[in-house]
Amino acid sequence: MSKNSVREVALDIVTRVGHQGGFSHLLINKTIQQKGLSHKDTALLTEMVYGTIQRKDTLDYFLSPYIHNKKKLKPWVLWLLYMSCYQMVYLDRVPDHAVIHEAVEIAKKRGHKGIVSMVNGVLRNLQRKGPASLEEIAEPMQRLAIETSHPLWLVNRWVEMYGMDETARMCYKNLERSMMTVRVNTTRTTREEVIKHLTDDGFKVAPTTLSEQGIVIHEGNIIQHPLFQEGALTVQDESSMLVGEMMDVQEEMNVLDACSAPGGKSTHIAEKMNNTGAVHAYDLHAKKVALVKQKAEQLGLTTIKTAASDARMLPQQYDEHTFDRILLDAPCSGLGVVRGKPDIKYAKSEDDVIKLANIQLQLLQSVSRLLKKNGKLIYSTCTVDRKENEEVVASFLREHPEYEVDPSFFTDLPKETNGLVGLSQWGLQLFPHDFDSDGFFLTRLQRKDGHHG
Repeated sequence: MSKNSVREVALDIVTRVGHQGGFSHLLINKTIQQKGLSHKDTALLTEMVYGTIQRKDTLDYFLSPYIHNKKKLKPWVLWLLYMSCYQMVYLDRVPDHAVIHEAVEIAKKRGHKGIVSMVNGVLRNLQRKGPASLEEIAEPMQRLAIETSHPLWLVNRWVEMYGMDETARMCYKNLERSMMTVRVNTTRTTREEVIKHLTDDGFKVAPTTLSEQGIVIHEGNIIQHPLFQEGALTVQDESSMLVGEMMDVQEEMNVLDACSAPGGKSTHIAEKMNNTGAVHAYDLHAKKVALVKQKAEQLGLTTIKTAASDARMLPQQYDEHTFDRILLDAPCSGLGVVRGKPDIKYAKSEDDVIKLANIQLQLLQSVSRLLKKNGKLIYSTCTVDRKENEEVVASFLREHPEYEVDPSFFTDLPKETNGLVGLSQWGLQLFPHDFDSDGFFLTRLQRKDGHHG
């Protein structure tokens, strides 16, 4: 595929994400499959789509002196300018004149003469005079918001919760691409064997710190590797793996995963139990449940029972005190995973966070009834907002004084988490800059001794 056609495909994706609310990661994966892109084309496409969306607000600011009446522009024209600006400012490989030439060619194909000369004029001004200076933004939070392309409400909210330094670290980290990590299927092989095998095959890999099953892939295309194809490995973020580690499961247990799609944690739990016992994996949508089933089959795990259900309705299907372990990986705002899904930061609002926190509390109240007297329940989210994390746990414990945060949760955590700013009496908040992994919250609850209600 020519560079120009890769850019056209990239333009289609960013316009759909930016204007119609598509999901970047899904659209990229679909495009790669449909068009059978080469490794090189895939890298260019991914770089341009993620980079442009990740830095949209910064690009908008850079171009602002040269675009008059932005509202009148068609969405594809605006995104063509953003994408070209991204390449000119952040990518050294392509010379400016080539970027401008290609943008003009795309404009000719898609628009009239007026659009062509406007695109040419804006980009030539950018080349000559440079991007608008960030130095001119005096207010520190506004400057951080524009420099790292995060909505101002979000920066303000994080600064209020975690202070300026921690927020700045998180915002800058969110601009980096996340690392690829995989989990070893221990029912088939060991981490040592996989590391040796991959290293022999020319991969650059390292063990993860938060899970004894995790491997970081620094170099090499793991998806094409036979180990992956055969179900000895599955892609999972390191923060996510910590959930499976902290479930504290033993063989033959009866486990509930209440919001299980796409199945990373369900399959991890099944591996931890050596494919014994049972994992009851639910999700709201049948389509998503199919993903869990598919993942279990790929990994050869036979103990996962899948079905579609609203987790708030599960007490109607099971007796109280049915499960040894319960995982509630609750639906959340996803603000911990914006490195991999950059569109999230523009799509969410403060209202979303409040609505989600209410649902999370309802879910926790429902599934907790199904926990055995000496059982343990993990509550986790892939977000970094106290309202959805610590405050949900605190509200639940206020309303259910028979429960507590399991004291052994803190001693069972990997020693590398000691002293992290995200540790509190309610659990552990991981930030993207802690382990170069997703922002994630988790805690473990249990009934207090003597409370068997």
